[in-house]
Amino acid sequence: MKEALQQLISQAIQSLIDNGSLSVDMPVIKIDRTRDKAHGDFAVNVAMILAKPARKNPREIASQIIAAIPESDFVEKIEIAGPGFINFYVSNDSIQNVVKQVIEQNDRYGCSDVGAGKRVQVEFVSANPTGPLHVGHGRGAAYGATLANLLNAIGYKVHNEYYVNDAGRQMDILATSVWLRYLEHHKVAIVFPANAYKGDYILNIVAEITHEHGDTYLASAEDVMSDLPADEPDGGDKELHIDALILKAKALLGDNRYRYVFELALNSILDDIREDLSGFGVNYDEWYSERSLMDKGLVNKGIERLRSSDHVYELKGALWFRSTTFGDDKDRVVQRDNGQTTYFASDIAYHMDKFDRGYEQVIDVWGSDHHGYVPRVKAALNALGHNADALDVLLVQFANLYRGGEKVQMSTRSGSFVTLRELREEVGSDAARFFYVMRKCEQHLDFDLDLAKSKSSDNPVYYIQYAHARICSIFRQLDEKSLAFDQSLGLDNLSSLTEEHEKDILQQMAKYPEVVYAAASQHEPHLIAHYLRELANALHTYYNAHHFIVDDEKLRNARLVLIFATRQVLKNGLALLGVSAPDEM
Repeated sequence: MKEALQQLISQAIQSLIDNGSLSVDMPVIKIDRTRDKAHGDFAVNVAMILAKPARKNPREIASQIIAAIPESDFVEKIEIAGPGFINFYVSNDSIQNVVKQVIEQNDRYGCSDVGAGKRVQVEFVSANPTGPLHVGHGRGAAYGATLANLLNAIGYKVHNEYYVNDAGRQMDILATSVWLRYLEHHKVAIVFPANAYKGDYILNIVAEITHEHGDTYLASAEDVMSDLPADEPDGGDKELHIDALILKAKALLGDNRYRYVFELALNSILDDIREDLSGFGVNYDEWYSERSLMDKGLVNKGIERLRSSDHVYELKGALWFRSTTFGDDKDRVVQRDNGQTTYFASDIAYHMDKFDRGYEQVIDVWGSDHHGYVPRVKAALNALGHNADALDVLLVQFANLYRGGEKVQMSTRSGSFVTLRELREEVGSDAARFFYVMRKCEQHLDFDLDLAKSKSSDNPVYYIQYAHARICSIFRQLDEKSLAFDQSLGLDNLSSLTEEHEKDILQQMAKYPEVVYAAASQHEPHLIAHYLRELANALHTYYNAHHFIVDDEKLRNARLVLIFATRQVLKNGLALLGVSAPDEM
């Protein structure tokens, strides 16, 4: 509806410009739905926007625009309100026509081609494969997957990607943690380091090593623990301590055996992550390996591109990127004095490769703790000659779990956390997916586990799914009464839908394409969640106020075709969120 209205207003203004009545440039036309139906269906403030450049009273401009608007069956009445708002009253026929649109377009209703096939890469979750996904990762997964669905819905060609951090120090800490637990399992008296991974998931990997290789990976406690810098509990530095243990593990195991532990730990956890995400309805087009950046020489390529444009310099044997030139608070090391490249160098190479692969827009979904990383990545893209504005980094706040009114305490490194799998098993994937996107990603989320499991109208996902199931039950009742649903007869008698509850549902369904566009273009999936709650409320209110299977055949089928279309819109919206639409509850 907004598009049709926008065309009418644009035509009117252009005609006024062409005949000299307005000496202005064509403005951006913003159309809003009115909150009070006494003021019409839509309101436009374009006359007030044009007042200053046209040097005219906004009400005078509004009168000129109204007079120039072409006749249309779409518009029933136009009024000027306040200082110069133009209020439009849409005809009942055009509002009722939404039912036909929904039925014709089916699961494509709400979709558009605004994106025109523009290639967009969405990278999300990308958690280090050092342990199971926890509830914090779950929010990023739900948000990223839903955003990708929304962008696809409005015509973008979306590529979902998971960046696998399968190289670097954290993976060495994981491999060393596994080996140390293996030693403990075989009664070797080592002291487990403060900075190692302590979760029970490590024990499953230890069991596999033992099954495959018995005690052949053992070393004595003296060989492992001797000549180590003190750990944190002993007043030392936990980072230096774990780094020394990594070197011990590599030396005592040798290249082949250490690589076996490393790869087994990586693949075991990565397989678990894939399984978790798939069970959560989150799938990727590509799992991009950090190690492939090294194998393809992309890290060195990125550094050389920066060097050739004089954006790196050497200081005390290390290479530094001049990120302050592009607004960062300090320059960043890309290659240490020992020749090893940094995580940042890999991130530069990865983002360079994203744009080199031809993506016109890149969206990164990161945890909020990475906010300080955004300026330096954008700085690197600018230095490489890419448009940094084409990178949109969306920061997702952590989710706090509450059970029985009490906050669930979590610590990732200690292994004391609620996994995404545990959450799904407790509340179900549908509730988890929905609750995760109920708020803007940058807002804190308090996840009420008891509410997510409840079967009441207070639980938004249950309330919406119940609306869908309720409509299905009406059609089952129709069959039980040996009555047929005549869709054509219903469409021919939409004019009989005169009740306020019916008009409300029609208005809600007509809004859906606008909400999808807004949610996708603004990267705000919560708009869909809120919309579905409103549509479900309209349906439940209608259900409680009126009978559907009435004696009047024309009215009966008109009401049935209305809720038939409502069911489709509920299903379409839930699908965007990755939530099922059950027929029975």
